[in-house]
This record gives sequence, structure tokens and C-alpha cells, in this order.
Amino acid sequence: MSLTRNIKYLRKLAKEIRKDVLVMLNEAGSGHTGGSLSVVELLIALFFGKLRHDPKNPQWKERDRFVLSKGHAAPTLYAILAHCGYFPRKELFSLRKLGTRLQGHPDCKFTPGIEVPTGSLGQGLSMANGMALAARLDGLSSRVYVLLGDGEVQEGQVWEAAMTAAHYKIDNLCAILDNNRLQIDGWVSDVMNIDPLTDKWRAFGWATIEIDGHNFEEIFNALDEAEKIKGKPTIIIARTIKGKGVSFFENQAKYHGVAPTKEELERALKELEIA
Repeated sequence: MSLTRNIKYLRKLAKEIRKDVLVMLNEAGSGHTGGSLSVVELLIALFFGKLRHDPKNPQWKERDRFVLSKGHAAPTLYAILAHCGYFPRKELFSLRKLGTRLQGHPDCKFTPGIEVPTGSLGQGLSMANGMALAARLDGLSSRVYVLLGDGEVQEGQVWEAAMTAAHYKIDNLCAILDNNRLQIDGWVSDVMNIDPLTDKWRAFGWATIEIDGHNFEEIFNALDEAEKIKGKPTIIIARTIKGKGVSFFENQAKYHGVAPTKEELERALKELEIA
């Protein structure tokens, strides 16, 4: 699909995506509000300004691949796929309902645009490693992007995968870390501190880039820089705000896995309308 880096357009799109996500979650009556809202700009930048992909041909061999390792942010990915044209937008509002192909976590068997099933935290980077190595072996120019959560990197498998990527010098792999600093039980630093994040990834042999994860200019600069790095994988550590865009959801751990009520939805949509 044709890509754009028109920041004004992308900011307007971010507002529309947030509205869709909130309505989807409210109609489903369950799901993850905070972590879905924190990744909006990151996913928009990828799908509308960076990835080589074709909604009319989701299995195009030369496409770049994306893995949503923090699978509970699926509503945002679904909303973006619908806006790209992978399936009708009206289908978004079947989220988590009986018979839908929009499951609570991504499922590649039924949903076009989904590369692998994710949701069991900690496994996405391992799968992305395999996809990137396969692309290299097949002589493809495809790049693989994987989005991790900061609570997720408390999982041991993430660090095994990090060692693997560095050992095999997988430089067609770019990880992006949604560093919103909150998980379901509270601040990540209180539950199981993962700092100093950048130093740890660098020590594991990765190139590291730190950015504001809601700033489109910084996101695009980081993605472009990552593509130029050879001989090692790259991680973009993106500072974000959990619940970004709605004042009473922001930085609130209690909205990690709670859908907005009807009253909260109405307040949120009004905020987004005047923002």
C-alpha cells in the first residue's frame, strides 16, 4: 500500500484509532484499555509509514513482517488493519464476540494481516527471530518488527531470544519496546524492576535507540536509523503513557485489563473530540 509521513494526517488518524479502540472494548465488555492506547502512534507509524505490505495480498512474499508480542493490545492492531483495508471497519465491533475472527489476542488462522498468534507473553521475540532468519535464508529483503511490552521483558524467554538475535547477528530484526512503565499489578519498577533497560539490551549485543513513543517524527527517525544498522539487531525503547489520550485512563494500572464503561466511553470520546 502507499505509505505516508504526513504528520497532520497521522495525528488525526491516531485520534480515530483511539475512538475505535474504546468503542470496541466497550461493546466487548472486556479487554485491555491502557496498553492498547499506549501503542497507537507506534503501530500507525509502522503500518502507514514504514512497513512494506499489501492489504490486498496479505501473504505477499516480499512483505515486511510485524509481530505484536504484547498480544493483549490486539484492539489497536485490529483497528489499524481495518483502516489499512485488510477487512471491513464494521467488523471491529465484533471484538471478542462468539464466532468473530477478532479474538482477544491475535490469531493468524482467521484474521488477515496477523502473522503469528501471540498473547502468551515473552514468546514474540523468539518467533520474530525465526521469521527474520528465514527471510535471510530465503534471500528476501524483508524486515521483521516486533512490539514488546515492558512488563513482558520480565520474562526469561525474552532474554534468551535477545541473546539469540545478537549471536546470529540478525540485523533485519527491529524490536520496539512499549515502555509505559505500568503493568497489571502496578509500576513495573515495583513489581520487578527491569532498569537499566538500555544498558541491559546493549550488554546483550543490541543497538539501542531511545525515543518519545508518541512523537511521529522521533518514531520515523528511529525506524530509519534501525534499518541502516548492520551486524546486530536493534531495539527502539519508546517512552509511552499507558492510557494515552484520555486523561482519566493515563498512568492508571487499574485500566490495564478493564474495558471502559458506557459513562467512561462517553467522557473519553468527548475528550478525544476536543483534543
